[in-house]
Amino acid sequence: MQPKLKFLDRYLTLWIFLAMLLGVGLGYFFPNISSVTNSLSVGATNIPLAIGLILMMYPPLAKVDYSLLPIAFRDKKVMSVSLLLNWIISPVVMFILAIIFLKKEPDYMVGLILIGLARCIAMVIVWSDLAKANREYTAMLVALNSIFQLVFYSFYAWLFINVLPQKLGLGNFNISVPMKDVAESVFIYLGIPFLAGFLSRHFLIKSKGIEWFNRKFIPAISPITLYALLFTIVLMFSLKGDKILELPMDVVKVAIPLVIYFVLTFFVSFFISKALKVPYDKNASIAFTATGNNFELAIAVAIAVFGLHSPQAFVGVIGPLVEVPVLILLVRVSFWLKKKYYSDNVR
Repeated sequence: MQPKLKFLDRYLTLWIFLAMLLGVGLGYFFPNISSVTNSLSVGATNIPLAIGLILMMYPPLAKVDYSLLPIAFRDKKVMSVSLLLNWIISPVVMFILAIIFLKKEPDYMVGLILIGLARCIAMVIVWSDLAKANREYTAMLVALNSIFQLVFYSFYAWLFINVLPQKLGLGNFNISVPMKDVAESVFIYLGIPFLAGFLSRHFLIKSKGIEWFNRKFIPAISPITLYALLFTIVLMFSLKGDKILELPMDVVKVAIPLVIYFVLTFFVSFFISKALKVPYDKNASIAFTATGNNFELAIAVAIAVFGLHSPQAFVGVIGPLVEVPVLILLVRVSFWLKKKYYSDNVR
């Protein structure tokens, strides 16, 4: 019997749609909401939104067992393949798709690139469990991605948005993404919840034990990510009430390259690992880790660098709306691939 998504996760796409509609409705019937939102800011940081984004990132980072990292480094094949896929192939694939589909709309293009650079550290655990992947390896790869994001995300954003398009002759999009601003937002929205997650895990396990932590604490904080994400979406869309007629086509424009990215990245990851004779359970861990994205971080960076009203932040919101149904479908595809290529290992 295959595992099932929990109720909240199973209908995530529906909750996101409803949050979008609620936000648009609030913006339409209460047009002053924009000035109220802006009044709750310090400099470029909106306080309620910052709290929401940090809360969004905290649960997945608290779940990661960073003590598994040394074990990950011992399996050089799995670690190397995962790093190659997560930090070279996947970002490049999203970069190319962003150029192809959104070159004429550089704001949306940049939003898509930011998503491609944010490697998954949350929902990948759900997809891996559903696909009967190796939980330990998924946890290790998530831990690895968490560390790499802290170190490399700001540099990657500068490289893929400020440098590569011009150097490759793809055009100068006249968009400035200061590395300092990205680094600052990564520190706030990834560094703070990372530190909070690491410390709470360390001290709570020390005082209460690993059993209590996994069975009581983690289930209690897990829904916070979804609630904070929905709060962010409501707030963002409440500022777009006057553009309701434009939203459907904008969603489609962003959704098309995202769907292609998810499908293409999954198959490329799966068959690269298969060619290297990686067992199915580890292959599934690698494939779903490489395919999923950290939309929470992409949204946080987009808001911090470009603003709450920005098209880049809007693109980040569309991400999980597309990811959930496509990745659920890819879980089914992974079982089909398991039967076809790992028939001796089918249980």
